[in-house]
Amino acid sequence: MGLIAPLEPQDSPPSLADKAFAAIRDMIVSLELPPGAVVHEAKLIAELGVGRTPIREAVRMLEQAKLVEVYPRRGVFVTSVNISDLASLSEVREVLEAHAARLAAERASESERQELAALIEESRGKDKLDRRALIDLDRRIHGCIYRCTHNDFLETTLDEYYVLALRIWFLALDRVERLDEAVSEHGELLEAIRAGDGTRAERSMRRHVQGFEQAVRKVL
Repeated sequence: MGLIAPLEPQDSPPSLADKAFAAIRDMIVSLELPPGAVVHEAKLIAELGVGRTPIREAVRMLEQAKLVEVYPRRGVFVTSVNISDLASLSEVREVLEAHAARLAAERASESERQELAALIEESRGKDKLDRRALIDLDRRIHGCIYRCTHNDFLETTLDEYYVLALRIWFLALDRVERLDEAVSEHGELLEAIRAGDGTRAERSMRRHVQGFEQAVRKVL
């Protein structure tokens, strides 16, 4: 299973380009394709088992997501990561994620609140998870919160920014000490959303995003 589930309408199966985009994005975020790496079209065609057209469409989508840069006659390269990116990204995420948490608390359906309860229970077993599993849990928690906003535009935007933040997290993964603490913070956040407490959810999410920036900044 990939680290990041592509956002797709429930009644529309993903296209080959969407699948290629999700797969290559996963490679970039997990640093299988590190910053500055060349994105080889022929290699991706062979690895992913799709044609040239879906790969090129996926590259176009990755360029829009600021994960690759395309240089005519030179090739496609994975974008670099600068510490200034972290501050700028956190400024945006702090506002949007906090607002999303409030909306989720106000708008989550009963079935979604049950999903939140399941994630709360799963986060209690964080001590049994390795770092990759903790990051996958973090991704699923944020994805659930985004869906609970019932705002497709906000969900798509948050997903794009989350991917950029997750990539930075992977760069610092071996040196960040607060990974399990971040998952613990989600317990309070998810409880607030499940209880419909928008103010507490907003405050908890803002604190979580700020903590992420501070922890990563210490080691980058």
